[in-house]
Amino acid sequence: MKIAVTSLENKKAGEVELNETIFGLPVRADLLARMVNYQLAKRRAGTHKVKERGEVRGSTRKIKNQKGGGARHGSIRANLFRGGGVTHGPRVQDHSHDLPKKVRLLALKTALSAKVAEGKLIVLDNTEVKEPKTSILVKKLAALGWTSALVIDGTTVNEGFARASRNIPCIDILPQQGANVFDILRRDTLVLTKDAVEALEARLK
Repeated sequence: MKIAVTSLENKKAGEVELNETIFGLPVRADLLARMVNYQLAKRRAGTHKVKERGEVRGSTRKIKNQKGGGARHGSIRANLFRGGGVTHGPRVQDHSHDLPKKVRLLALKTALSAKVAEGKLIVLDNTEVKEPKTSILVKKLAALGWTSALVIDGTTVNEGFARASRNIPCIDILPQQGANVFDILRRDTLVLTKDAVEALEARLK
């Protein structure tokens, strides 16, 4: 599978061969959904917490006599009293769950293949910019038609491009090691540099 290579100046810069086993797989929505859920679950802090009956302050004496009138309450810290504990409230917990490594790799391949199938994968020759200025980069991206894009560079991200794109909405940049399903799907266009294509093919073989 061949795809044209473009430059930041919106000029053709040759072609590159894409590996069919990585960029030509059938799109499986179930795999993508599992992977996105896995990533978002790992991000959750799980630090939400309320005080339960055994954690709030309050006297331990019986409020009223067992007999002789009045409800038979045993503690002022019960949930139905003001200042009492909360029933079935959230607790500190780890929301992450396991997903086999083979499934994670296949999900990443599927995400890349989905962008190819949609015609929203662009291969860039490099991310080098002469002047790392946001105003200049905005004009270049507008000429290319990138309004929502994830740019994946090689092993290291070009510092000038990263600095210039930092304040541009909906434009993200990652090194190839950080390529992940959630970030690929959340942006409309996926832009891979030639170095990123080589690195991803070596990583996902």
